[in-house]
Amino acid sequence: MIKRTLYFGNATYLRKKDDQLIISVPESKGENSVLEKSDNEKYEKRTNQNSVPLEDIGIVILDHPQITITHGVISALLENNAAIITCDSSHLPVGLVLNLSGNQLQSEKFQFQIEASLPLRKQLWQQTITAKIRNQAGLLKMRGKPFRNMLLWASKVRSGDPNNLEARAAAYYWKNVFREDLNFFRDREGLPPNNLLNYGYAILRAIVARSLVSSGLLSTLGIHHHNRYNAYCLADDVMEPFRPYVDDVVATIIDNGEDFEELYSSTKRQLLEIATKEIIIEGKKSPLMVGVHRTTSSLAKCYAGEMRKILYPEIL
Repeated sequence: MIKRTLYFGNATYLRKKDDQLIISVPESKGENSVLEKSDNEKYEKRTNQNSVPLEDIGIVILDHPQITITHGVISALLENNAAIITCDSSHLPVGLVLNLSGNQLQSEKFQFQIEASLPLRKQLWQQTITAKIRNQAGLLKMRGKPFRNMLLWASKVRSGDPNNLEARAAAYYWKNVFREDLNFFRDREGLPPNNLLNYGYAILRAIVARSLVSSGLLSTLGIHHHNRYNAYCLADDVMEPFRPYVDDVVATIIDNGEDFEELYSSTKRQLLEIATKEIIIEGKKSPLMVGVHRTTSSLAKCYAGEMRKILYPEIL
């Protein structure tokens, strides 16, 4: 079942009651009046109160400094394997909280993952980069751009990608995926629409990390990415072939003439819908959040020696 993504961009009080998330908005006449009240007084009068079953929630995004969330809510969300994302003053995701034990056989699966041989990891990375380049080519094809050289590069990726065809393909891809007049250069700290890509990738990363936990895998131990300061190396690996789905949303926003200089509510809403975007894996259609679980489950089986191929989506 596809889980819900909840975004909170205003002062909100989140509490738990009878396995429901109770969402309350404080009544105030202005920003200053809310700031002056104590925590108890702040939520004495509540309007627009709603509830959502905790078991239906997959991701919660907290994007306002005056959000109050109880420990009971946090605990219940994690027990239901939901991911909690916090945002900074620029409204970009900066924190991710996940369940520590999302699978009954987690210890066994951890051991398979830790003991994975270098040749196996290199083969898995080859499959990942091949799938990524093919999906980038698929998006270029959808957008009427030249793409056949990308397919050629994808076919030549070797174990471990020693020739770094990922970088060669990326250089060509970013020059062509958006409107030519943008002269776009992909840089996390770069000019818009990098801001939209960063936001979309952060949401995608949370979806993938949540699914890895559910599949019993350790998100810190990557296939290829290794960084002592990164707790989500494996999520960063597995999300690579899924990135073009975010790129497609951003390209559509640009083509529709929407303002992409800032992260507005309308653009955030479109990027948050990435979880429900339809993808195809082995000919079967499913929402992205469901498909990601097929991918992470197949990866766990690869580590255990039960499969030889990760099931990644295809942009045809």
